[in-house]
Amino acid sequence: MHIRSETPADVDAIHDLTTTAFTPMPYSEGTEAEIIRRLRLSGDLTISLVAEEAGEILGHVAYSAVTIDGVHDGWFGLGPISVKPERQRRGIGRALIARGLELLREMGASGCALIGNPDVYGGAGFSSDGQLTYHDLETRLVQRIVFRGPAPSGMLRFAPAFEN
Repeated sequence: MHIRSETPADVDAIHDLTTTAFTPMPYSEGTEAEIIRRLRLSGDLTISLVAEEAGEILGHVAYSAVTIDGVHDGWFGLGPISVKPERQRRGIGRALIARGLELLREMGASGCALIGNPDVYGGAGFSSDGQLTYHDLETRLVQRIVFRGPAPSGMLRFAPAFEN
């Protein structure tokens, strides 16, 4: 398996993969593929990585700038992330996350935040101290990993593509 940045030729495969991966998920509103498209079109897709094997895209992860209490301050959000259903739970998502976090660190980012299951993302170093919020979600689902500076507190807000 090879992890690389997306190319224009990957756009349709990423869209299809994302739709397929999120369709059976009870928490999904089915907007994830469209969010990636909007992030790309608005220029807010900071990092977009694919996991490829034998020419087939097996996974994808997106990273985009976020604000905390209205300030960017070098923080990014992880998501959406998707892996082909039949290839899930085999380390593809973990490898995509690790590479993306490595690239964010190289860029000098302050940290990365996400909304997700602590049991899933804790293994990648994400955690919640309850100080970062997102609308009315339980704060344990609003997680972050700090690269530099203090742990953030306040209201997390993703790029506008997540809200349309």
